Amino acid sequence: MKATYFFIISIIVFSTFSCTSKKNSPDFIKKVTGRYYFNADEVIEVHFTDAKLLLNWRNQNLNPLKLNDSTFYVRELNEKLIFNPLKNNIELAIKREHKGKKYVFNKLTKGEKTPSEYLTENNYKMALKGYLKIKKNDSLSPIIKERNLNKLGYMYLRNNNFDRAINVFKISTVLYPKSSNTFDSLGDAYFKTKDTVNAIDNYKKALAINPENRSSKRSLKKLTVR
Repeated sequence: MKATYFFIISIIVFSTFSCTSKKNSPDFIKKVTGRYYFNADEVIEVHFTDAKLLLNWRNQNLNPLKLNDSTFYVRELNEKLIFNPLKNNIELAIKREHKGKKYVFNKLTKGEKTPSEYLTENNYKMALKGYLKIKKNDSLSPIIKERNLNKLGYMYLRNNNFDRAINVFKISTVLYPKSSNTFDSLGDAYFKTKDTVNAIDNYKKALAINPENRSSKRSLKKLTVR
């Protein structure tokens, strides 16, 4: 009897998923298409092809399994995404691994961008605003960790993206105004662009915070000794 019961339940579940149309209604498509914050500086994009929901995430094209009209299973994330068009967000279905934490991905407004996206456009003002907001909401976020920003800035510097490098280091000095290293890095960026005045100014700021900053000492000596 027990085996028969489970067999019947399995048939019902399978039939339910099989009967769920892979296509979505025009109203649903209109309301949920767009970009959502996966985290404070990363998005997951929702779009449709032939009324079938698809996702773009971390340069991957994801093909979720539709479970019902609002819930989709994403194998790569091992998560069920629940769309809430009225609240303009996506929620992760509750499961034990979340340990009671609720995950909600809010939809970006039209034209809204992440801090790093503003950086790629060399929009310093908006990028700074975004990173300051992240710091306010979560001062321990790895997105604004000093070392991570420093690595990003030097990556841009190595690739000769000087404007981006300078903007990253400038943002870092605002986020970490008491760090000698942030001003030293900004000095390096200006030095690389042969902006001697700003390079010297930032090396001096680095030494004012930490007189033992060897990198700033060496670089300042190169620029000031004739």
